[in-house]
Amino acid sequence: MKAVIQRVNYSKLRVNNKAYSQINKGLLVLVGITQDDDLKDVSWLSKKIINLRVFNDEMKIMNRSLIDISGELMIVSQFTLYAQTKKGNRPSYVNAAKGEVAEQIYKSFILEFKNKYGVIPQTGKFGHDMNIEFENNGPVTIIIDTKNK
Repeated sequence: MKAVIQRVNYSKLRVNNKAYSQINKGLLVLVGITQDDDLKDVSWLSKKIINLRVFNDEMKIMNRSLIDISGELMIVSQFTLYAQTKKGNRPSYVNAAKGEVAEQIYKSFILEFKNKYGVIPQTGKFGHDMNIEFENNGPVTIIIDTKNK
């Protein structure tokens, strides 16, 4: 699994030009799933994200986690994170998990935050075109890949 994590002041997601989900201060997580990801990756990545200290403390040092600030979380599936661009100009997505597999892992990832950490993420709509409006705070953007534990 690969995640692009952005510290945001807000994030709003639209599907078919209609509001679908939104968060205030917190993390926007774009997550890509590859064919060999499993529940161990879900557990490791969710723990890493929930404990990631990217929010400022009173000294303006990034020392607080999402839980520490009672922040909100939005998780959006994004298979394009596994784009291969080595050859030609059109990306290949052969390393991205097939839809059914990816959707199951995506749902497990969302449930992990709810069941294990008590955080109910807002989400995108799996398999649909989405528009995301957000304000990156910092900017702070972190990339984590479970294959590089």
